Amino acid sequence: QVQLVESGGGLVQPGGSLSLSCVASGSIFRVRAMGWYRQAPGKQRELVATIIVGGITNYADSVKGRFTISRDNGVNTVHLQMNSLKPEDTAVYYCHAEVATITRKESPYWGQGTQVTVSS
Repeated sequence: QVQLVESGGGLVQPGGSLSLSCVASGSIFRVRAMGWYRQAPGKQRELVATIIVGGITNYADSVKGRFTISRDNGVNTVHLQMNSLKPEDTAVYYCHAEVATITRKESPYWGQGTQVTVSS
């Protein structure tokens, strides 16, 4: 069993910054990729940023230059630093990971989600 536990998020004014973190734990052999997705009310869940083993990153166009994803491989943790936040960044942010368990089978896992609200 694998668990993803998120922290961070909250309420911030436009132009402000927030940081999210997510820790993967459980019967883990290897975490190949970690990332963040978000879902705003009435919209589909969308990719925000991902990072794979080796440090290769991918960002949604809407967050490029404002958000930075990073990873601590030794502790299976991913961070998302969000700067210059806009009201349209308001959403529930979900941590995602592609995890191979001790059985070597790889599967996707999701965190419970954390609310980010950008409002004055």
